[in-house]
Amino acid sequence: MIKRNIIIAGLAIWAIACSPTKPNTDLEDTTERLTDFVDPFIGTGLNGHTFPGAAYPFGQIQLSPDNGTEGWDWSSGYHYSDSIVSGFSHLHLSGTGIGDLTDISFLPTTQKVSFRDREENADFIHRYADKYAHENESASPGYYAVKLENTGISAEFTVTERVGFHHYSFPKDSLKNLILNLGFAINWDETTKSNLNIVDSTLVTGMRFSTGWAADQHVYFAARFSQPITQSEIRNVPGNEEKVGVLSFSNPDLLVKVGLSSVSVENALKNLDQTLVDWDFDRVRKAASDAWENELQKIKIEATDNEVRKILYTALYHTMIQPALFSDLNGEFKGVDGSVKTAKGYKRYTIFSLWDTYRSLHPLFTLIEQPRVNDMIKSMLDHYEQTGILPVWELDGNETFCMVGNHSITVIAEAILKGIGDFDYVLAYQAMKESSMQDRDGMAEYDRLGFIPADKIKESVSKLMEIAVSDYSVAKVAEKLGKADDAEYFRKRAQNYKNIYDEQTGFFRGKMADGNWTTPFDPTYSDHQKTDYTEGNGWQYLWLVPQDVDGLIDLVGGKDTFAERLDQFFELKDGVKGINASLDISGLIGGYAHGNEPSHHISFLYNYVGKYWKTQELNRKIQTIFYSDQPGGLIGNEDCGQMSAWYILSVLGFYPVHSADLVYQLGSPLVQKAEVKLLSGKTLTILAPNASPENKYVQEVKLNGEKLNRSYITHAEIMDGAVLEFTMGEQPNLMLFHNN
Repeated sequence: MIKRNIIIAGLAIWAIACSPTKPNTDLEDTTERLTDFVDPFIGTGLNGHTFPGAAYPFGQIQLSPDNGTEGWDWSSGYHYSDSIVSGFSHLHLSGTGIGDLTDISFLPTTQKVSFRDREENADFIHRYADKYAHENESASPGYYAVKLENTGISAEFTVTERVGFHHYSFPKDSLKNLILNLGFAINWDETTKSNLNIVDSTLVTGMRFSTGWAADQHVYFAARFSQPITQSEIRNVPGNEEKVGVLSFSNPDLLVKVGLSSVSVENALKNLDQTLVDWDFDRVRKAASDAWENELQKIKIEATDNEVRKILYTALYHTMIQPALFSDLNGEFKGVDGSVKTAKGYKRYTIFSLWDTYRSLHPLFTLIEQPRVNDMIKSMLDHYEQTGILPVWELDGNETFCMVGNHSITVIAEAILKGIGDFDYVLAYQAMKESSMQDRDGMAEYDRLGFIPADKIKESVSKLMEIAVSDYSVAKVAEKLGKADDAEYFRKRAQNYKNIYDEQTGFFRGKMADGNWTTPFDPTYSDHQKTDYTEGNGWQYLWLVPQDVDGLIDLVGGKDTFAERLDQFFELKDGVKGINASLDISGLIGGYAHGNEPSHHISFLYNYVGKYWKTQELNRKIQTIFYSDQPGGLIGNEDCGQMSAWYILSVLGFYPVHSADLVYQLGSPLVQKAEVKLLSGKTLTILAPNASPENKYVQEVKLNGEKLNRSYITHAEIMDGAVLEFTMGEQPNLMLFHNN
C-alpha cells in the first residue's frame, strides 16, 4: 500500500464565530416502514465488502466511515472487524473485490493538529484517527451515526441525491478541528493532483485527481459550513500532490454540506447550492429515508420470519446503491478521455460491475427499475461512442477492463428484447456487434479458430464461455431486428463452447493453438493467474452455458448423465483447490460456490432434466445458510448488488438462467406472499402461504388460477400482471410438471 510523505507549507485565516441550534435527530415516526427492516451493517463482515454509511437510491454520494486499514477486506473502506475511524469520505464501492474511491475525507478531532517532518507526516492521519465501538454506531437507509471514543465527538451523516450532509457535536470545552484530507489516508489509489482553497469563512473548495483501479479519476468538491472557520492551515509535499487542510471552529455543533462533481468546482457548487438550500438535518434525513421507502415499496412481502424480511429488504437496499449517478445537475460529467461530456435528456450512471450483475441484478432492474434501465443503457452507449467499445467494467469515467467478456452486450440485449426504453436500438445493436468483434482478450482467434488459444491468452476457457453467452444475446437481437445473416453468424459463434469440450475428461479445457489440451489438468484446481479459468475451476465452468442448456445436456451425454454430473458436482468433497482460491470462491456446496457469480444459475439447471425437487432443495439450502441478518450475512463479495439480487429473485421463487430467453425458471419461494409493482401499474402477486424452511418442495404451481405444467414463467406473463401460486410441502413431488 502506498505510503504518503508531506513537506509543509500553509496559510491561516480568521473569522468571527457563530453557531446553529443543534438538530433533533430522533425522528418520531412510529409507523412501521420497510426501511425499518434494512440493516446496512449486513455484509460489512466476512467477505461482503459493503459499507454502512449514508447513501441515496442510485445517488451521487455515498458518505461512510473509513478504517484506514490495508487489505482485501477493506475494499469498501470499512470492515466490521475494525474499530478505527481515519475519516468520513464521500465515494464508496459496494461489495467489490478491488478497492478504490474513498475520496474527499473529513475527520473531526479535539486534538491540536501539528505537522512534523516529512517522514513522520507519512503517518499523519493515523496520528489523529479515532476509536469507536459498534454499540455506539447506528445506520439506516440514508443515515449513519457514530460516537468517537477518544475525543467524545458525535458524528452523523445523511445525504440527498447529490449532497453529503455532516453533523458533528464536539465536547463543549474542547478544541474543534476538522481535518480535510485529499490523500493521506491508506487507500487503493494514489493522488496525482490536488487543490484545496479557503474561498471565504464558510466555503472551502478543491479537487483530487488520482490513479488506481480507476486510472484517471477526477473529483471536485465544494463544502459549506454552518459557522465561520476561525483558523485554517493547508499543507502539502512539493512534488507530491497530496494536500490536507485543518479547519478550526468555535461552536460545538457543526454542520457541513458537500457537493461533488467529476467536472469542476463550479458544478460541485451548483450540485450543492441548487439542490440543498437549508440546514435542516432532520428534514434531509427524513427525505432520504422516504426516498428509500418509495424504492423498497416496489416489492412488498409477507413473511412469518422477520429475519427473512430483514435480509430481503437489506438485499433490495444493496441493489439500489450502484450503479451510481455520475452526471451533474447540468448533465455534465467527465468523459473517458478526461474531456467534459453532457448527458442530454438522461442521467449518466457509473460503476458497472457487469461480469457480476448481468446475471441477476439487471434482470431484476427490468422488472422494477425500467426508467433507470433506460438511462443506464444510454450511459453504456455514451461510453461506446467515446471509445468504440461498450463498457466492460466502468468506474468513474474510466474503463478498467476488469473481469472477462463484455456483458453490456447481454444487458442491452435484454432491454431490447423486453421492449424497454427509448434509447436508440439501431445504435445499440451497432455497439453490441462492434464490441463483439473487437480484437481483445483473444477474440480475433475466437472468431477465426472457434476457440481462444490457451498458450496465448490467460483464462482462455472463461473468456470463451462468457463471449459465447453474449454472442447468443446478439443473435437474439439480430433476429428481432430482421438481420438474418447476423443472427445466423452469432448463433453459430455462441456454439463455440463445444470446441473446447474434452470428451475424455468431460470438461471444458484450455486448448493450445496446435489443438492440444493444456496440462496438467485438475478440474478442482483454481488459480486464475495460472490456469485457464477466471475465479473458478473446470467443475464450475462446466455449467456456464446458460444460452444453450439443451445443447450442453446433449454434449455431456444426455439428461441422465447431466443429472448425475450435477449430483457429483454438488457432492464433491474437495470442490476447490488452489492458492488463495477461498478469497473469491466461497460458500461451497461441494464444488458449487455461491460466493462467486459463475455458480449462481447452476442450482436451477436441474429443472432442465426434470429433477425439479433438487433445484428447490438447493435453493432453500442456499437461501438459509449463505444469507443471514448479521454483519457476516453475505457469503462472498456483494459485487454491486449481484449477491443480493440472487436472493431476492430466489426467495420470490424464480430466476433468469439466461436473460435473453425472456423466461424465469421456478425455484422454491421462501416468503408467504409478495407483490411486485410493475411499471405498467400492474402487479405480480406471488402466493406461497405454507412456504417455510422445512416446506421447501413445490407440490403444485398455478398461474392466474390455472395449473402450470412447466418449470418456468415468461417475462411477458409477469409484465401483464399475474398471480403465481405455490403449494409447498416437506416432501418432493416427483410428478411435478409431469407433462413438461
